[in-house]
Amino acid sequence: MGLTASVLAIDAGNSKTDVAVVAGDGEVLGTARGGGFRPPVVGVGAAVDALGEVVAEAFARAGVTAADHVSACLANADLPVEEKQLAAALRARGWGTTVEVRNDTFAILRAGVSAPRGVAVVCGAGINCVGMRPDGRTARFPALGRISGDWGGGWGLADEALWWAARAEDGRGGPTELARTLPAHFGLDSMYALIEALHLEHIEHARRHELTPVLFATAGHGDPVARAIVDRLAEEVVVMATVALTRLDLLDEETPVLLGGSILAARHPQLDDRVRELLTARAPKAVPRVVTARPVLGAALLGLDHERAEGRAHARVRGHFER
Repeated sequence: MGLTASVLAIDAGNSKTDVAVVAGDGEVLGTARGGGFRPPVVGVGAAVDALGEVVAEAFARAGVTAADHVSACLANADLPVEEKQLAAALRARGWGTTVEVRNDTFAILRAGVSAPRGVAVVCGAGINCVGMRPDGRTARFPALGRISGDWGGGWGLADEALWWAARAEDGRGGPTELARTLPAHFGLDSMYALIEALHLEHIEHARRHELTPVLFATAGHGDPVARAIVDRLAEEVVVMATVALTRLDLLDEETPVLLGGSILAARHPQLDDRVRELLTARAPKAVPRVVTARPVLGAALLGLDHERAEGRAHARVRGHFER
């Protein structure tokens, strides 16, 4: 029988995967990084195969062959049924005696709190929110886009900016500097030229996300349309956080509200100020703060929670990733 570690921690996002092998005392024995985890694109089997390569590398660096517990926080595990399906796929690989799969937003939440209690709103390519209490209760949203009532995230902001800019140029909407700044980002002189380039794929679809920083820059220069879009995002962030706090009976208790993902972590002044202003009005006891710690830390801490590790083990693994 091969050597085992206490926790195999996995944070697998759409763009990258981080894996850490952690001993029961919190020592990080080995880590590895790989590409994104995208079951909807390549299928569950192929996605887990790719994940297996990263896990094998981390095990080899740690000098072990398995773990007592697998704590996996995975992108695209948006529904409980998807978590169960992915947990079964990971269990079949024999990486650990027990397996727990959560949506990757839980990793950001746990990385930002000293105990499993709080709410996290993540705004990167998309938007999501989760909350947890030490007794195991959680709050979450499907986070599947417009069909589940979501608005926001980098893709949503870019599309909204394009919509307003197109209407400004052809006269269906009011004026906005976005009609100039968005095409200028790609070296074009009009929204018509940008629309044509996007439609004919002269500009790759994936590059639309580059327009989100342009939106924030335009808002920063006082454009009312751009500022209204940013304010709408702040509203969405606070609505999600407040609903999660209410579901967990935490609205009237001092509770951390973690803000994560590339957009919220960037601390855009208008967005950051408006989120805090709205939280103060609607959830006065919420304690907002931005999380910049690597999410794999959260997966490791959740694993140590499962293994009922001592507090010093939590402190040791946190010290490794926050140094």
